[in-house]
Order: sequence, then C-alpha cells, then structure tokens
Amino acid sequence: MTEIPQERRVVTAIPGPKSLELQARRTASVAAGVGSTMPVFAERAGGGVLEDVDGNRLIDFGSGIAVTTVGSSAEAVVRRASAQLADFTHTCFMVTPYEEYVAVCEELAALTPGDHAKKSALFNSGAEAVENAVKIARSHTGRQAVVVFDHAYHGRTNLTMALTAKNMPYKNGFGPFAPEVYRVPMAYPYRWPTGAENCGPEASAQAIDQISKQVGAQNVAAIIIEPVLGEGGFIEPAKGFLPALARFARENGIVFVADEIQSGFCRTGQWFACEDEGIVPDLITTAKGIAGGLPLAAVTGRAEIMDSAHPSGLGGTYGGNPVACAAALGAIETMRELDLPAKARRIGEIMKGRLSAMREKYDVIGDVRGRGAMIAIELVKDQATKEPAPEAASALAKACHREGLLVLTCGTYGNVLRFLPPLVIGEDLLGEGLDIIEQALAAL
Repeated sequence: MTEIPQERRVVTAIPGPKSLELQARRTASVAAGVGSTMPVFAERAGGGVLEDVDGNRLIDFGSGIAVTTVGSSAEAVVRRASAQLADFTHTCFMVTPYEEYVAVCEELAALTPGDHAKKSALFNSGAEAVENAVKIARSHTGRQAVVVFDHAYHGRTNLTMALTAKNMPYKNGFGPFAPEVYRVPMAYPYRWPTGAENCGPEASAQAIDQISKQVGAQNVAAIIIEPVLGEGGFIEPAKGFLPALARFARENGIVFVADEIQSGFCRTGQWFACEDEGIVPDLITTAKGIAGGLPLAAVTGRAEIMDSAHPSGLGGTYGGNPVACAAALGAIETMRELDLPAKARRIGEIMKGRLSAMREKYDVIGDVRGRGAMIAIELVKDQATKEPAPEAASALAKACHREGLLVLTCGTYGNVLRFLPPLVIGEDLLGEGLDIIEQALAAL
C-alpha cells in the first residue's frame, strides 16, 4: 500500500490535461445523467488527500460523500478485504452463508443505540437499506403509510425517490412514484418562521397534528427521519423535535426509523447521530461510512421487528458481499483503535470556530451548523431576509476546487456548502482547507 504525502500540491490547472483526456472518453461512453462534482480523475487517495492522474494532490473535504471516514486506503480495510479476496469473492449469503456477514451483524448489534435484542440484514446501498426498512415496518405493523419530512433525502430507487423531498435532480421526470408516502414539516431552526427557540416544540406539534389528521396514526407503518439531514442541507433538527416524534411513534405502534446513512459511524462525534438526544430507534439504516468505501448497507433493529418479515422475504444476490463485510470489520476496527468519535468532535471544534469567525466577517454566510465532521455553511443574499444564494455556493465551490480543495454543495435551495473531511485528516490540512475557503469568501 503506497503512502500518499499528506500535503496539497497543485501542479497543473484543475482539471489537468490527463483528466481532460479521460473526460472526453467519459463523455463518449458514460450516460450524461451520471454527474460529477469535479472533473478530475482520481489515481490514488488516503488520509485527507486525493491525488489525480495529473499529479495534483487535493485536500479532501468530501470523503466520497461521507464514505471514506477512515480514509480511502485504511490499513485494516485493505488488509482484511485483500485477505477475503484471496479466499473467495462471493457465494451469495442466501446460498451458502459465511462468517463475515454474521460478524458485521454482531458488531451492528453492539454499536447501535439501545440494549435490547437486535438483528440486522445487509444490503448494497443506502437506498436499498431504506427500502427494506419500509418493507420490514409494513410487515411488522400490517400498515402501509410512511411518514417523511421536508428537506429529506433517502435515495434514488422508486420508493426512496418518493421519500425524498427535493425534485431536481433526484425526482424530475422519473415518476410516477410509490404511493402511501406522506410529508410533514421539518424543524429547520435557521428558517423557522417564529425563530429557532420556538422551532422544536412548534415543528413537532405541527408534524404530529398533520400525521394524526391527514393520515391517521393507526395507518402509519413507519416514521423515517435523518437525525442530521444530509442532502437537504445538513440541517440539525431543533432540540426536542426527535424525542417528541419518537414518543409519538412509540405511543401509536409506529416503527421509528433513523436514517443514519450519512450521519452514522462516528461522523457527528458519536457512533450515531441519534445518540445526541438519547433516541433509541426501532430500526436504523446505515451505509456510506460502514465499509471504508466498499458497497455495503444495513438495517439493524429490534429483533422482533426484524424477524417479522417471512423467510426469504429479505435479501439480494450481492447483499452483504464477503469482501465488503471484511472491509466493514476493518473500518470498525480502525474507528475503535483511533477513537474516531473523538477525532470528529475535534474536527467540529476547529471547523465551527473558524467558520463562525468567517460568518462575522462575510455577510454571505447566513448560518454555520452541524456536529462533528458533518459541518455546513448556508449562503444567503441578505442576512435579514435569508434569501438563498445558490450562485454564491456554486462560485465558492468552484474557487475551492481551483485551489485544490474538494468541497460539496447541497441543500433544498442549492445554497449550502457541506464539509465531510475524513476523520483521519491532519489538523494542518484541515487548517489549510479552511484558509482556502476564507480566501475564496474574500474574493467572492
């Protein structure tokens, strides 16, 4: 395994000539609907750095969208996955099972919130995990309705597109969508009409009232929510909102599902974001950070709920692939050994401190928010009206890219810059990345 120097290096224009050559080949052979944030082609990556085919080294504030939490070539992930590759690549767990799948499920039972008996089922992607959580909840309750929230993102399959709030680019032109999906208000503190201090109790009261009156609690199989919203803009729901919904679900026999696909596995400074307010979900969906970059996802939950689906009702040819499971065991080993929840909290302290200081200087920053290494700034045209500034977010991201810093945008209004550095990034690289953001803001 080659060690990549942990330093930014810009030796060509970004993208460079080799990336431009590959981009031409890509345009000729890859469907136009598959987008890319930066048209630079990666050659290797590790720690907090991504090196492209032209020899540029970029500081990584994206982690492949919160996937390479332990870095893109973590020793334990590479070691365990390589050993498994040499043994066998696939048998299909539904044909002849193997220990690695069981071991991942045991780890999930130990790591996820709550001391109740838990079981898991493994899949390939976050969308698959969410879709299967709905199947399990419907099987358990005998009900059909699913409640989701404004600004939610849950995936790109037909059912998860229905669960996702944002039309463009995720849903536009792809309908009709799955029925029996109902959307209710999200506690978005920065944009709550009566102010952030009222947001938690008012938003939960509104959401519960809508569910009760428009759907009927007795018809709801599942309430699905991201404890920190991802694609919708890194919105941290106002305090009290999640506990009120979890209590309502418990009182009405509704399965409470925490979608921790982006926020899970140490990202927010805890193993799972729902731990912040002591939420113990009935089911929790995970993916992204679970396996150091290999495709793996899971639904973990109360044993009696997980067991409600009939035998062979859950599964899939590649679900819980042995190499991906081995990688997950290596990623979890790394998270424990390096105490990555603590590293995430430290990253959060540094980033929020610097970004909050920038907010004082630059009126374009309306809000700084998030926890741990899941931090964002929301950009506005006017701090008083809070009118979104998507053009500023796009310009800021492009300016960072030119200087060798990989950042991502998100948000319902396209005006949020999100930061998801690998939790193993060095503080020097973190500081240099923040310097680039500040320079780009000054130029903006």
